[in-house]
Amino acid sequence: MKKIILMAIVAIFSMTSCSTYNNMVTKEEAVKTAWSNVETQYQRRADLIPNLVSTVKGYAAHEQSTLQAVVDARAKATSITLSPEDLSSEKIAEYQKAQSAVTSALGRLIAVSENYPDLKANQNFLELQAQLEGTENRITVARKEFNDATQAYNVQVRKFPANLVAMIFGFDQKPYFEADAAAASAPKVEF
Repeated sequence: MKKIILMAIVAIFSMTSCSTYNNMVTKEEAVKTAWSNVETQYQRRADLIPNLVSTVKGYAAHEQSTLQAVVDARAKATSITLSPEDLSSEKIAEYQKAQSAVTSALGRLIAVSENYPDLKANQNFLELQAQLEGTENRITVARKEFNDATQAYNVQVRKFPANLVAMIFGFDQKPYFEADAAAASAPKVEF
């Protein structure tokens, strides 16, 4: 009788562990997918920047330092890549810092455009500006979805008895995408 009870307990534990493991794998894949979506939106923004810079260049040739800052920030941001398996708080912070530099440089570029009425009326510029605004919104949504997926995964990894399965199979908590401290204040624009 003890043998049957012991086998039943082992069988229940095995089925529960398999289900828990599979849930963790599913949630970890959701985190990876959400991270890929974040990168996709940042890449979309990076792809729009050369067109925006080219459009502004024709109207604001003497704003070379502003244009160069945008190009440099884009180059640095696109040089940093993170794989979903390699996410850490430090690496996400480095990635965010590079992306924040792009955001800041673009903000200065858009502000510079205010000095050029012909540029502000240019259809290409208006369309690119609208696309960038839409992309910034998409980035915000993608980051939120990443954090939501990360939260679901982290809760699963920390819950008992799932935390025992997580410990056995090496499922560790994932870092969140946090707001950049510099984002709390508006960028300084000088003319």
